[in-house]
Amino acid sequence: MIKRLLSYLLPINIYQKKSEFSKNLEVTWNNGFLVLDSENTNYSFGSLQRVLKKGLKYIGYDRINKFESILILGVAAGSVIETLKNDLKFKGKITGVEIDPTVIEIANKYFGLDQFNNVEIVIDDAFEFVLKTREKYDLIVIDIFQDTTMPNFLFEDFFINRINFLLNVNGFILFNTMILDKKDSERNLAYRTKFSTDYCVRLYPKIEHHNELFTIKKLA
Repeated sequence: MIKRLLSYLLPINIYQKKSEFSKNLEVTWNNGFLVLDSENTNYSFGSLQRVLKKGLKYIGYDRINKFESILILGVAAGSVIETLKNDLKFKGKITGVEIDPTVIEIANKYFGLDQFNNVEIVIDDAFEFVLKTREKYDLIVIDIFQDTTMPNFLFEDFFINRINFLLNVNGFILFNTMILDKKDSERNLAYRTKFSTDYCVRLYPKIEHHNELFTIKKLA
């Protein structure tokens, strides 16, 4: 409790661990809340949770609560799962895919990820998972970073087409991207053109300074 109160004055680090995929991971009390950070960015809760919460609001809480299945690619400490379960009271099935077992270890110990019902966490590469799964989903959240870097495959046609195939009609993709320079902005503009008229694509720029969100609805 003392550390939590002190965190309103300055961040209080309580745990850190090296990770094969994310280099250094840190659990910190910040303004009264526990957050998970990598070396250069917020991984879960904190600003990242605010970003994804805005994205869910853009789609609509009432609409999401009518969904039956959600796929989350990039779980980290589970902030979007916490939002879905605690804020939206989502009752459907959530499947979370995370490549880094160290992150899930931290998520269970410090953020209570393993306490949520009807949530399946899969330790796997997101690209490999979407190739193997036979499930279809009403909402697919893509939130994949290695520190401040986004893997190139997220923006390639093969991955995009596979994600589109896994999405039910009238379902949504929520894609969180990071914009650090002009090249990133051009990448996002190119990404927006990769969807046919069977999809409604909306881009929300400058969310928490460096993030741009896509919401993509499958119309047919």
